[in-house]
Amino acid sequence: MGIIEAIILGIIQGLTEFLPVSSSGHLEIGKVLLGVEVQESLSFTVAVHGATVLSTIVVFWKDIVSLFQGLFRFRWNTETQFVAKIAVSMIPVGIVGVFFKEQVEGFFTGNLLVVGLMLLLTALMLSLTVVVKPRGERPIGFLDSLVIGIAQACAVMPGLSRSGSTIATGMLLGNNKSDVARFSFLMVLVPIIGANLLDIMDGSFAVSSGEGLPIIAGFIAAFVSGYLACSWMIKLVKRGRLLWFAVYCAVVGAIAIVTTLI
Repeated sequence: MGIIEAIILGIIQGLTEFLPVSSSGHLEIGKVLLGVEVQESLSFTVAVHGATVLSTIVVFWKDIVSLFQGLFRFRWNTETQFVAKIAVSMIPVGIVGVFFKEQVEGFFTGNLLVVGLMLLLTALMLSLTVVVKPRGERPIGFLDSLVIGIAQACAVMPGLSRSGSTIATGMLLGNNKSDVARFSFLMVLVPIIGANLLDIMDGSFAVSSGEGLPIIAGFIAAFVSGYLACSWMIKLVKRGRLLWFAVYCAVVGAIAIVTTLI
């Protein structure tokens, strides 16, 4: 992988991690188009995911500091309840990560048919947020957290957007849009950090000769684009403007499927 390819894939990862169009699906498409070998890209994937985690922390650093301050007061306050809801939301993806890790990894082989089908499913979920209008908005409850967590667990499939699935689920449940955006982006921090640590511990993150500069370039590109996309997406969710993302996912998904049939 060259530096140019790394920058392109880093930008793709940063933008699509937060925009509801599936970062995993676009990375798979990008790798196929750029001719990047899947096995050789594992270290790069770990690095760019780490970059998007860092961009999330930078965007929400005030919220994160406030949560820790409230948590260490050791009271059942708003911050402690929020952290508890995040913990509940991680149960489904934790189960998938522990018991179905190998099966999930089997889908990340550049199979554009799977990516295309999951992008169409993402488009459907985003479209429902336009059609279905719950009465009023309410805070995220513990049951809501579990349901949103199930949506996140399903989004381990390449092409099924994590942010799109979790945000759409929260909106369909009638949760406050601002709360849903904040919850969606913060709930992913622990799973991604945990997955990256596991990859580093089992030796998946191994930089061979010549890979250092491309990984650094990809990391920087993913961080900058991720920061911009995260900030923009928060504003879009508050306004409920997700229809054009649904259209985009439908078009890209259809192209991916047609490509596999030609």
